[in-house]
Amino acid sequence: METVEMNSVSLKRPHSEDDAANADEIKRQKISETSKTENNSGQSIETVTGQPDKSLLEDTKNEIIPNEESEEQEDEEVEESDEDGDPESFADMMKHGLTESDVGITKFVSSHEGFSGILKERYSDFVVHEIGKDGRVSHLDNFSVPVDDEDPSEETFTVLSDEDKQRLEELQLLKNKETSVAIEVIEDTKEKRTVIHQAVKSLFPGLETKTEDRDGKKYIIAYHAAGKKALANPRKHSWPKSRGSYCHFVLYKENKDTMDAINVLSKFLRVKPNIFSYMGTKDKRAITVQEIAVLRITAQRLAHLNKCLMNFKLGNFSYKNHPLKLGELQGNHFTVVLRNITGTDDQIEQAMHSLREIGFINYYGMQRFGTTAVPTYQIGRAILQNNWHEVMDLILKPRPGAEKGYLVKCREEWAKTKDPAAALKKLPVKRCVEGQLLRGLLKYGMKNIVSAFGIIPRNNRLMYIHSYQSYVWNNMVSRRIEEYGLRAVPGDLVLKGATAVHIEEGDVDSYTIHDVVMPLPGFDVIYPKHKIGEAYKEMLVADSLDINNMRHKIRDYSLSGAYRKIIIRPQNVSWEVVAYDDPKIPLFTTDLDKMEGKPLPVLPADGKFRALKMEFSLPPSTYATMAIREVLKMDTSIKKQTQLNTTWLR
Repeated sequence: METVEMNSVSLKRPHSEDDAANADEIKRQKISETSKTENNSGQSIETVTGQPDKSLLEDTKNEIIPNEESEEQEDEEVEESDEDGDPESFADMMKHGLTESDVGITKFVSSHEGFSGILKERYSDFVVHEIGKDGRVSHLDNFSVPVDDEDPSEETFTVLSDEDKQRLEELQLLKNKETSVAIEVIEDTKEKRTVIHQAVKSLFPGLETKTEDRDGKKYIIAYHAAGKKALANPRKHSWPKSRGSYCHFVLYKENKDTMDAINVLSKFLRVKPNIFSYMGTKDKRAITVQEIAVLRITAQRLAHLNKCLMNFKLGNFSYKNHPLKLGELQGNHFTVVLRNITGTDDQIEQAMHSLREIGFINYYGMQRFGTTAVPTYQIGRAILQNNWHEVMDLILKPRPGAEKGYLVKCREEWAKTKDPAAALKKLPVKRCVEGQLLRGLLKYGMKNIVSAFGIIPRNNRLMYIHSYQSYVWNNMVSRRIEEYGLRAVPGDLVLKGATAVHIEEGDVDSYTIHDVVMPLPGFDVIYPKHKIGEAYKEMLVADSLDINNMRHKIRDYSLSGAYRKIIIRPQNVSWEVVAYDDPKIPLFTTDLDKMEGKPLPVLPADGKFRALKMEFSLPPSTYATMAIREVLKMDTSIKKQTQLNTTWLR
């Protein structure tokens, strides 16, 4: 299953919100699963010609990111700070990356002339609001907490000293050999003791308390009630039966991805990340608003975090009896600013009208395929070929291009020694895919690569074969549009309910290009009955795969396939061109701005720069970058962008 999120790698001009941070962010390449979109109508087609555009597009998608048992939660700090290489060399390093044509993205549906613009010059230029399954758009517009007599008093959050909290956290997480922590009750009263008991139990799930007399003084003794299992299971007996087990809330975050945000919340609440649930992950380099649910944590505790969290806010609290599930959403609504645009008013009108009326090709975006010299689809192909030595080699071998220094050293050690233990020693961050595979090889040996690879979380493993499916789909869709244009033809596929059927000669006038779907290869799909059906077979034969046998010896890697619309037409499309002088000035108000009463800055009537403000809604599994690519007529790959603009970090 896939989910909806916005994920991207961005190149930024020097005058942006966080110049230094951006250099780190660009080099911190993320491979992530992405999303899809849909479209309608017909027009002329052109091949990508490399327009003189200077912006780097980022994307939106839905992705499954596994809740890992964070055995190396400390790794995050190493990851954030360990950046090697100077900015001047980054463009050269990215020469080894992919361009759109490498992954089959070669066509446009509109006939307008492309123009240049800068996307995500500031992360606040990209705002994503989740659309729930009921069609409601998530907004942060209420900080109030549901009134509940069962909630502890505000004093609960302040009665413990920082030193007490530190000792209790170490006890809770079993970080030392102590079996209990004693807290002296100053100004002893029954009420004071009750507050301390409540504070320990509510702030440190898994700990029990009792009162003891020691040398004439009262102490609250905190201890583990159920050993190591206590932390994983929130206290059932302390939750009122009349209250829903899940606290749902809206998470507003800036410049932080969903899992990072959940890890931070987990750390502050002293719980495991897997008690949180959500419908889709959202991009880091953006402002995003989405619904989150958490098991048996009170709205009061969550609201208290607003006083100490940076870059995100929690609100719109409610109690419900169910968690959230990945993919249970209608999509996302985007508010995007493209700054310093070069297009004429006519060009912009043509581009936006085309986006609204026709849409864009529903390609899988560049993030689907990775950003290094070894594309993820190559690893997926090797898995499907059952070529496990190739899988191991592709993941671990040295590769040219932009990577962290410790990964480079790890790969060099592996190439030199083929010793998993020696290579692992070069990795301060062991929860990356390379570290997980090396740990697997250490555990199962070099003759059992299948089991070693199995240590990598399932969703990460499946990402590789999904990437290969996406690679095939992109290439086939480009072939389909090249061959037959933007009209439905006999032999195309359309969906009747969940079942795909071929368009017959006599029915062709009943369908448009917006009805046509194409399959991701698998054992449970059918293929078009025209030239493109044969093209699928030829492409898989060239990759030593049999299109009629997509079942794998290992069940996880058997591909059933799926159908995907080839054109997506965004909903709720609107746009406006505005003038501005200051590149740092915000061009619209966010939910948080509205809550804090911040007015929109007054914009000049005739500023030095022009920006295109666009809004549109996309269904799950759709790439926003592919929509913006259609507007600007540009290659969205990092490789192409660094070639077009090699001075962006100077």
